[in-house]
Amino acid sequence: MSGSDAPLILTAKLPPELHRRFTDLRTEHFPPERNYLEAHVTLFHAIPGQCEPEACSYLARLVGEVAPLQGRVEGLMPLGGGTAIKLSSPQLLDLRDEIADHFHGMLTAQDQHRPRLHVTIQNKVSSKEAKALQAQIAGTIDQQSFAFPGLSLYRYRGGPWEFVRDFAFRGK
Repeated sequence: MSGSDAPLILTAKLPPELHRRFTDLRTEHFPPERNYLEAHVTLFHAIPGQCEPEACSYLARLVGEVAPLQGRVEGLMPLGGGTAIKLSSPQLLDLRDEIADHFHGMLTAQDQHRPRLHVTIQNKVSSKEAKALQAQIAGTIDQQSFAFPGLSLYRYRGGPWEFVRDFAFRGK
């Protein structure tokens, strides 16, 4: 896809130490021929590309009033043919609902539903490979609290995502 028809992807930013750790896990365990992204938490997969100016303006206003949102690492999350780190954040999901309401009528079926928050560290492998990784790293993913520092917007053109803009939570 090219031009403004390429969809927008909205993610929640991880704090630097978790981003590094989960990116390292992803680099180690994601099939290398398909691993061209760092660790991320996808909130929306395909906001219409022509909405980029509106999305940037809206998100900048929205997050400027929001303090960093509390999140929690919950443990491993099986994906069938992959493995993820399960996260929880009622605050982030509430903010996501607000964004979904703003873009009501423009979202894909997938984006009309609340996501299960996670960071994929392995995907598109056999169930046997996924279960083996889950057994291998089961004791290494500790539950812990953290704060999401903001959101990131990207454009999807079929390969690595094209960075558009970060939106830092700046509220009190």
